Amino acid sequence: MNSGLLLLIFLFFHMNGYSPYAVNRIDSLMKSTYPPSGPGAVIAVQRNHTIIFKKSYGLADLSSRQPITTDANFNIGSLTKQFTAFGVLELYYEGKFSLTDSIGKFLKLPAPIASIRISQLLNHSSGIPDHYDYTDTNEVKHATDQDVLTAIRKADSTYFISGTRYRYSNTAYCLLGMLIEKLSGESYTAFLGQKIFTPLGIKNATVFGISRPIPKRVIGYELSKDGQFHKSDAAESIFFSTEADGGIYISMNNYLKWCTAVESGKFSRTPMIRTAWEGQTPVDSLHGLWYGNGWFVRQSPDKPKAVYHTGFNGGFRTVVFMIPSLDYCISIFSNRGDIDLEELVSQINQILQIPDNSFIKSGPLESFNHSWPKFAPCKETSSFSTLSRRNLNVKDME
Repeated sequence: MNSGLLLLIFLFFHMNGYSPYAVNRIDSLMKSTYPPSGPGAVIAVQRNHTIIFKKSYGLADLSSRQPITTDANFNIGSLTKQFTAFGVLELYYEGKFSLTDSIGKFLKLPAPIASIRISQLLNHSSGIPDHYDYTDTNEVKHATDQDVLTAIRKADSTYFISGTRYRYSNTAYCLLGMLIEKLSGESYTAFLGQKIFTPLGIKNATVFGISRPIPKRVIGYELSKDGQFHKSDAAESIFFSTEADGGIYISMNNYLKWCTAVESGKFSRTPMIRTAWEGQTPVDSLHGLWYGNGWFVRQSPDKPKAVYHTGFNGGFRTVVFMIPSLDYCISIFSNRGDIDLEELVSQINQILQIPDNSFIKSGPLESFNHSWPKFAPCKETSSFSTLSRRNLNVKDME
């Protein structure tokens, strides 16, 4: 980091009441976590709508040795869900449907899945079965959202009565993406471009497609037991390619435009974000953790509300953590799947003296290639063989 940039960051930290040594501590922490010769990460910290720290570490592609930059496009996994939820709520405020409408009103589905309300898909209280159980992986190389719909049409029951409890579902958000397409008459990718990316001046962001080019693309990697990094990207994962649950590729520079917009109320229909940030389904009542619409929400009378989400898809891990009342946001995108980003965020929050007691840490359950909340275990994952788990590499379940 050159001296001029370092001085500028010091000034930003000083203006926000932070010690100038905090920037060095964060930088040292990131350097020790992401050595320059391996896959890395990009981080951004905002306070009072001002970027107080932003820097990239490591390599975007081990073959070309291309370094990561803040303009590089990462797959953000389940952070995609906040965009999908926003799109659904946009159509709701346009009067295209009611949140109490059943999904079967718009998509052909078997009973009792057809009776699930759209609001229940948004807040993970639907109980809809996972599409992985019903997908013929011998016939599907890169699953699409249409493949998800085809698979779920084979189901004849839900995990529980819809609306009675929490269970995270990628399937639900794939169907919500198809709902967006049905009601808007546009592809999911085109809809995001029209409603979000273009209004915010976001360029080069896209949604994964089998033949769709991704400029400045970052490659995902997993660290094996032998200490070597192995590519874990779209070609290595059957369900990497589904769209509305985790298919967005975006750079940190562009994602910051989105974060600033949702925090400041830049969009004309600001109730959409406020609705998304209200707890809808209790996840962990003891700690005041809820799921809203595309966001986890930590809310209790004696602590500041926090909203956050994680993403895990192939060799990518991502996290965003916000405390709206403090105008505070930290985002990290990484192209190696073995780093605990929640712990990393907590360490940085401690450096900045941010009250992250609102940050409920979740961790991996069983040996599946994604994570489930420790307080909402789902035994259905045990039906997959070790080989299936390796091949599925499905998106974040945290």
